[in-house]
Amino acid sequence: MSMSRKIVRLLGLIGGNAVFALGLTAFSIPNGFLVGGATGIARSVEHFLGLNVSVTVAIINVIMFCLGLWILGKKFALTTVVSTLVFPILLNQFLAIPGLGNLTEDRLLAALFGGMLTGLGLGIVMRLGGSTGGMDIPPLILNKKFRIPVAMSMYCFDVLILLSQMIFSDSEEILYGIMSVMLTSIVLNQVLVFGAGNVQVMIISKEYERINQVIQKDMDRGSTYLPIETGYENLEQKAVLCVMPSRELSQLNQYVKQIDPKAFIVINSVREVRGRGFTLDKHLV
Repeated sequence: MSMSRKIVRLLGLIGGNAVFALGLTAFSIPNGFLVGGATGIARSVEHFLGLNVSVTVAIINVIMFCLGLWILGKKFALTTVVSTLVFPILLNQFLAIPGLGNLTEDRLLAALFGGMLTGLGLGIVMRLGGSTGGMDIPPLILNKKFRIPVAMSMYCFDVLILLSQMIFSDSEEILYGIMSVMLTSIVLNQVLVFGAGNVQVMIISKEYERINQVIQKDMDRGSTYLPIETGYENLEQKAVLCVMPSRELSQLNQYVKQIDPKAFIVINSVREVRGRGFTLDKHLV
């Protein structure tokens, strides 16, 4: 990846974290809405122990980053380092801005805009191949160590985090918070790949063998050859078909561009995937 692309990607990751932090500090936190992830844990810690939200988020992110580095490796840790460092700083700065939490007194508007901004921010970060770190990491660790599906453990963690906040929230805060969290999920999915958790990618290139090798060895994903005949040059060759989580799409695009900048790539959203690597262990013999 060229230096200019790295700079643009870095700025995009910072911008995504900024939008995420803005949605929380301007709408969700001031109105006491339920929030997920490390920020949700930080809200509970602030209520019971009085520790500042941004400080708690920073502590959680650092701990999770170290666990991710130790268990998931350096390659994964690099995708979380920007969010681990930048997000708590932005959150603290936004919380210190007078009047930012009083943009509207209408809780419905706050829930809508809070959900949309947090979903947009998270979507930008993940679309660029980054990770928000924090509570994204435990599900990945459980998946690696015990083969527990990431989606299932992520939902379980989110439910527990939301339940911990219900103890000290009133009924309106709970209802608006649930609506905001649901909207966050919807916007996040739309930003990624129009509502899909996984994507089907078909790559047409003369360098199909090299691309297939990268997918299988570097990305540890399965792939399939499809016999095709090109319409312009009438050449018989093979296309590479692969299904993968949408968060890995940015990485695949980078690999393909490095091998063949002229490659033709078709990306489709996938509602459900069954088989090895998804509903079955990818290392199953």
